[in-house]
Amino acid sequence: MGQDRDTNTDEPTVGQLVANASRDLSSLVRSEIELGKAELKKTAVAAGTGAGLFGGAAFLGLLAIILLSIAAAYGVSALGLHPALAFLIVAVVYLLIAGVLVLIGKSQLGKAKGAPRTIETSKESVEALKAIGKGD
Repeated sequence: MGQDRDTNTDEPTVGQLVANASRDLSSLVRSEIELGKAELKKTAVAAGTGAGLFGGAAFLGLLAIILLSIAAAYGVSALGLHPALAFLIVAVVYLLIAGVLVLIGKSQLGKAKGAPRTIETSKESVEALKAIGKGD
């Protein structure tokens, strides 16, 4: 019997195998986390650049709208109206458009129902977990 133990010393024990598997799994998880960080950093830089470019485009679009509004007011003024009245007309048109957009937006928000199926299934999952926890 003593001889059998000496011949098996080259083979790892179950405890050693579990420890090796645990170490390898831990190493794999760390490597995956590092890969994820590297990918997310690259994605975040690209997203930030894209967002900055969209912000710049939005700012230039706003400036264009302002200049076009001034041009429209002077165009109305060229029809013979006083410039103050022409600018007032353009402002009122914008306010009317804004009011229509508010009403449309309000009706769209009224149609928003959230995620009723997800909420219901989540409640069912919580109840199932509670039942398992109680041993039912």
